[in-house]
Parts: sequence; structure tokens; C-alpha cells
Amino acid sequence: MESGEWKVEDGQGAAMTPDALCGWLREHGIAFERFDHPPVFTCEEADRLVPAAARAVQTKNLFLRNKKGDRHWLLVTDCRKPVDLKALGPVIGGEHLSLGSPDRLQRCLGLTPGSVTIFGLLNDPDHAVSLVVDEEIDGLPAWRCHPMINSATLVVPRSGIATFLEVAGHQARVVKVPAR
Repeated sequence: MESGEWKVEDGQGAAMTPDALCGWLREHGIAFERFDHPPVFTCEEADRLVPAAARAVQTKNLFLRNKKGDRHWLLVTDCRKPVDLKALGPVIGGEHLSLGSPDRLQRCLGLTPGSVTIFGLLNDPDHAVSLVVDEEIDGLPAWRCHPMINSATLVVPRSGIATFLEVAGHQARVVKVPAR
């Protein structure tokens, strides 16, 4: 498969592969550094397995839904922040927030649990998922993000994240994310 090709998964639509994502970023002039490592599922594992040279905020990405299941959000915050979903609901206009199921995550962003990333928005051409970014990380110089899988990390300058969102046609709503 060529870098710029899409990979069709389970007949449910197209999902971008990690290599295709890296090619897409290069094509759009978005700088990044890639670090491959064993799969990580926690902040501690990421800190241990991603080289110290990858100095940037380690992002935590939560795929959220409301009680009715008719609205979805991708929340990006610092990996170490314990998010208070009950208090976040009124901030973003969602009632009874919870994590979206693996099936819903696959359907909406083409991702699997543990690999949730801002780059999954490329798999949401209809903009059905709203992006929410914690104000605590919005202005930081670089973010560490998964490239559609949790066995690699990309370090992307914040200006590159802004370019990504612009080219992908998504807008971030920056809010103060309440902590538990």
C-alpha cells in the first residue's frame, strides 16, 4: 500500500493507516518526529518507552458521547489529568457524558481503544465528532500523539497541530477541562 492510500476496514468505510498519516502530514508540510515502541496503554508506559528526546506534552484523548448517543466529542488533555466527566458535560453542552464504545469509536473515528488520537479526525470527513482541547495544553509548544496506533508516538509542534486542523477542516473548542 502506498503512503497516501486509504485502507478500508471491515467494509465500514476508510480509515487512515499510520504510514498513510505520516505521508499525509509530510504532504501538508507538517513537521513531526516519530518514535516506534511497544504498545502503550498508560501515561507511565508512554513515559518509560518514548525516548526522553520526545519532550512534549503527552496527550490523553477521550472519545466521549452523550446519554442519547447522538453527539460525540474528542477531548484532548494532558495524560496525567484526571477528567471530571460530570463537570465537563455542562462546559461542552453534553448531558451525561461517558466513553464511547469500541464499536462507536471505530465507526466514528476509525480507531481502536488505546489508539485514540487527534489524527483520527481525518477519518471523520462529515465532522460528526466535535473536538475539545484543554486550555492547559492548547498553547504548549509540542504534543505527543499516537499515529492511529499505540505502538508509535509522533511529536508534533503546536503550529503543526493548528495546520492539521485547518487542512482537515476541524475546529478546536478550547475549554477549561475540570479535574477530579
